[in-house]
Amino acid sequence: MTDFTTRPEIRGTFGAVTSTHWIASAVGMRILEQGGNAFDAAVATGLTLQLVEPHLNGPAGDMPAIFYRADTDEVSVLCAQGVAPEAATVEHYTDLGLSLVPGSGLLATVVPGAFDGWMLMLRDHGTLSLREVMQPAIDYARDGHPVLPRLAGMIDGLAEYFAQEWPTSAEVWTPGGKAPEPHALFKNPDLAATYDRLASSPGATREAQIDAARAEWRDGFVADAIFDYLKDAEVMDVSGKKHAGVLTRSDMTDWRATFERPLTYDYHGWHVHKTQAWSQGPVMLQALALLKGFDLAAMDPNGAEFIHTVIEAMKLAYADREAYYGDPDFSEVPMEVLLSDDYNDARRGLITDTASLDQRPGGVPGFEARAEAYVERAARDFGVGDVMAQEPTMAHLTEKRGDTVHLDVVDRWGNMVSATPSGGWLQSNPVIPGLGFPLNSRAQMFWLEDGLPTSLGPKRRPRTTLTPSLAEKAGVRLAFGTPGGDQQDQWQLIWFLRFVHHGLGLQECMDQPLFHSMHFQSSFFPRAVMPGEMMIEPNVGEDVIAELRARGHKVTVADPWTIGRLTAAMWEPGGMMRAAATPRLMQAYAVGR
Repeated sequence: MTDFTTRPEIRGTFGAVTSTHWIASAVGMRILEQGGNAFDAAVATGLTLQLVEPHLNGPAGDMPAIFYRADTDEVSVLCAQGVAPEAATVEHYTDLGLSLVPGSGLLATVVPGAFDGWMLMLRDHGTLSLREVMQPAIDYARDGHPVLPRLAGMIDGLAEYFAQEWPTSAEVWTPGGKAPEPHALFKNPDLAATYDRLASSPGATREAQIDAARAEWRDGFVADAIFDYLKDAEVMDVSGKKHAGVLTRSDMTDWRATFERPLTYDYHGWHVHKTQAWSQGPVMLQALALLKGFDLAAMDPNGAEFIHTVIEAMKLAYADREAYYGDPDFSEVPMEVLLSDDYNDARRGLITDTASLDQRPGGVPGFEARAEAYVERAARDFGVGDVMAQEPTMAHLTEKRGDTVHLDVVDRWGNMVSATPSGGWLQSNPVIPGLGFPLNSRAQMFWLEDGLPTSLGPKRRPRTTLTPSLAEKAGVRLAFGTPGGDQQDQWQLIWFLRFVHHGLGLQECMDQPLFHSMHFQSSFFPRAVMPGEMMIEPNVGEDVIAELRARGHKVTVADPWTIGRLTAAMWEPGGMMRAAATPRLMQAYAVGR
């Protein structure tokens, strides 16, 4: 291994912020400099990411976070994942002639969750005022930000569609009838006005003011605008037809973001914390449970044996994701079995020297029907369909696909936040007139079949792919994550394994070549299955790629430096902090001092 890295690993003792856009990272650092803590900085960073990466997340999207409070020595999860509307039933959708929830449009909308989640974090764990934390996002919306070339390209590719089908989106994203040029200054005055009005909410205390803003969102002027629009709206979606939504005012009024306990697994002395099974978070823990029986430290971290072993473990873990995961409030998830030694000792034997082309969920007593249902479902041909408004399943091969953002923050007191906001993409839905943002398309995670843990149903959380991470060992704490849909827990797993077993630094791990499997069923419309297929960056070398193909993998070689968007921050005993960000796509950045 060389000591050279694409970027320096950030080190310091005051604080660090790393995210998928340099402006957002700088905003978070500014909040720390103003005396805010990691929670204040995370909220300001997250709101800014909505402005500078609107094709990857928005105010009406979703947001899970895992965080550590230094004063209580506790790790918690913030669930800002909105639920399906009361009227979102399998029968309603199938009566419309649909076999899948569309990947865009009003039928794909769940209750908007991100804004309320950020406000809950700020109220209960932050220290600064609502105005102080929201002002940077307001400024960038009002005064403009340089448009990412990929964002400009996406808008340009959708300009005709917006003009014909979603005119409210055309007004915001193609002002004057033209898509913005790459790096041009882009403004969103309607969103600036929306956030400015929310930041001006009344209240005698900071907590009361934040609660007033939350009330304005769910049952005040924001809700008024949303439901004034929805009462008559029928819009085109990827089904090729126009549909009305099923979201109602009571759905928004009744919902709140919540805190809950993480799911934790011990791996080589590390306590790895993830979200519960309403996200794919536990799949990384299942992969770790399988892989702890292999001597990964003895393998070349870029060699065929390592890559093959990790890919095969992923296939098994993700098969269980598809068979067993869902909202635990509505469906029993046998997580104790899925993470048990006996279960994984037996499953580990399925990993041989050759690639499996089968979907192989494990057998859990009393849950056999779920495994059978997944194998049957994966065998169907769902087609390739229109990819608009889905997260990527293969690197970044098109600019019309949505994705996600990620941020990690650590402050001088040792507080840490890892958050993966997503949804509410500009390609999800038409912009709500006057608000400057669209609704989300997260209901595409559900199946239009009864009896599954992921069946569409009222008040259920969709089983998302959003999955931040936090790990602890001997006083060291590590916050990390990535965008990337189904790839999130694959790229994080690879990064974490190389960090734990091969002595690489945070940035060194990010600079290593990445890979992922597309073997299992995609979480996104049109729910494709690609047995045995994997993608890898070419800098592992031709010999490694040849050996993987000899083992039976169907290997697609990606363009160099195109897979993965990881960021990470670390706290070490004594107060030293470290942070890193991927060089891929040339927009993520870590800052700190």
